[in-house]
Amino acid sequence: MDLALLAEYGWVLLVLIGLEGILAADNALVMAVMVKHLPPEKRKKALFYGLGGAFVFRFGSLFAISFLVDVWQVQAIGAIYLLFLASNHIVRKFFLHKKKEEPDREKQKNEKGHGFWTTVFKVELADIAFAVDSILAAVALALTLPESGWMKIGGMDGGQFTVVLLGGIIGLIIMRFAANWFVRLLHRKPGLETAAFLIVGWVGVKLAIFTLAHPALGYLDEHFPESKAWKIIFWSVFALIAIAGWFLSGTKEESPQEERRENELEEVVDQETRQMDRNFR
Repeated sequence: MDLALLAEYGWVLLVLIGLEGILAADNALVMAVMVKHLPPEKRKKALFYGLGGAFVFRFGSLFAISFLVDVWQVQAIGAIYLLFLASNHIVRKFFLHKKKEEPDREKQKNEKGHGFWTTVFKVELADIAFAVDSILAAVALALTLPESGWMKIGGMDGGQFTVVLLGGIIGLIIMRFAANWFVRLLHRKPGLETAAFLIVGWVGVKLAIFTLAHPALGYLDEHFPESKAWKIIFWSVFALIAIAGWFLSGTKEESPQEERRENELEEVVDQETRQMDRNFR
């Protein structure tokens, strides 16, 4: 693998790490709220089982997708899903005014009636949803990388598969060690969350382009997704979204109540990541 190719693979891996970080922070925050009503010992077990389920599902799905990645119908479904995910977030946030907040006291009171295994099931479902998002985005980004010449794994080049695999592993590491930092960053720069979902949608467009260039369809030239023109367009828009998300969101001023709530949630996330770390040792 020459230096230019290595740099391109390294850049995509860095992008995946950043995207995984933001999505993992969302995941950690949601799970922390889900298990907050459980006693500390059961809370630890629920998150441990949830993380174990996420690990199995994430890598099982990756190996399955690697064998189906050349099927244009699978590519089309992935593109539609990523576009739906992004548009659903935008509509809910800006048009339906549904903000993601800590559940109110009444909802928390109702959740206290949920048993341990019901909570574990809910955590597993949340893990699966986040795993699907990150895997599809990672595969879509990796597919148009130049082939490394390594052995094929399913329908994917070995180098492409390795990038997605490393991105998935790093995503789980972020969930364990860096989720607290990303949660605080998202709270202070709320525009980054919207930017992340816009990037997911733009990656969906990339996968749609890849689908339309599939030899079985032929709506676009099959070499277009690897062309320099498309790569310049894709990464320029990608960078514009990321920069806009950072600078246009400003820095959120926290009220005492918001700061207290944020600290409570961060404490839960921090406690659970420490407890999961002890379990893995």
